[in-house]
Amino acid sequence: MGKIVISENISLDGVVQSGEDDLARGDWFTCIGDRDREEWAKLEFEEAMGAEALLLGRRSYEWFLARGWASRTGEWAERLRSLPKYVVTSSALDGPGWNNATAIMGDVVTEVSTLRRQVDGEIVVYGSGRLARALLEHDLVDELRLMTYPVVAGAGDRLFGKTSGMKPMRLAGTRVVGLGLVSLVYRPVRNA
Repeated sequence: MGKIVISENISLDGVVQSGEDDLARGDWFTCIGDRDREEWAKLEFEEAMGAEALLLGRRSYEWFLARGWASRTGEWAERLRSLPKYVVTSSALDGPGWNNATAIMGDVVTEVSTLRRQVDGEIVVYGSGRLARALLEHDLVDELRLMTYPVVAGAGDRLFGKTSGMKPMRLAGTRVVGLGLVSLVYRPVRNA
């Protein structure tokens, strides 16, 4: 059975929207130094090597495409390119895109539950805030990996929104990344 892993870059106040595209406050991802960026990239590469598939919302899929991930060189890009990619969308994927990409249309809960049964290993969700919130709401998340940036964004899309009830989590790991980032790993407490 597959394991759904949400992997997010997140500010101290829970914002997952870095500001690169929409916020007038600036891109908080660029507030880190070179060592932080290098160590972050190593950890992201390790995560990609451990994944069996990617699960993305349509906007995150298009974000990766717009930044050239489909044609980048290097081991990390090659690994992401080789992975099966499942894209939650309300319409077909058009035009040139990432290879191994499959559109998931229909009821997200049903489709992702089916995907979990079909994939053996980690199914990593990058970005995809709305998808991540839906998966959390329906108890389909097996692990949260939060790369925490030392900044209070003050505005933007947050990972956590309203839920139908409390979602207890247990801290499963911490790791200082570079000089200013912290990786936090949480797993849901089932039947709490």
